Amino acid sequence: MRKIAGRVVFGLVWAVLLWRLYPHLQTMAGIRNASGRPQFEFASLSGAVVTSDSLRGKVVLVNFWATWCLPCRAEMPLLQAMAERHRARGLVVLGLSRDRGSVQEVQRFLAERGIDYPVAVVGPEAERLFGGVTGYPTSFLIDRAGQVWHQALGPLAMLSFEPAVRRLLAEP
Repeated sequence: MRKIAGRVVFGLVWAVLLWRLYPHLQTMAGIRNASGRPQFEFASLSGAVVTSDSLRGKVVLVNFWATWCLPCRAEMPLLQAMAERHRARGLVVLGLSRDRGSVQEVQRFLAERGIDYPVAVVGPEAERLFGGVTGYPTSFLIDRAGQVWHQALGPLAMLSFEPAVRRLLAEP
């Protein structure tokens, strides 16, 4: 009986803590509101040209990353899962690799991990289009009109980022 009571109390304490901390999770996760309408054009590794105009009407998660970045590697399966889960509702995940190695190395890296969302290898000018990137990974969430709504510095915390994605997908 004591064991059950202890577990109930433990569960209640965690529930209260999560309830009280939830409003602060975005800040703790490095997510902040952002603004701007970046105009871009990138040649993806598949050969397709991806532009800001071609993505109008979609919710876009732009992720700056590199193969040598361990947090980037850790979040890629989560990004792939999010892309698959919300693709039919209009989410596009766009990976922008800052690797200095060969394109073939990046392609091999993606193939080994089963990443199928569009990826382009870009230079520092791409970072400037988004107002600058101070570290990797950095992600930007863009609404259907091309407006940046959120910027996440560091690996995405899905608990706090997923609701933002769902909210933008729910908007017409």
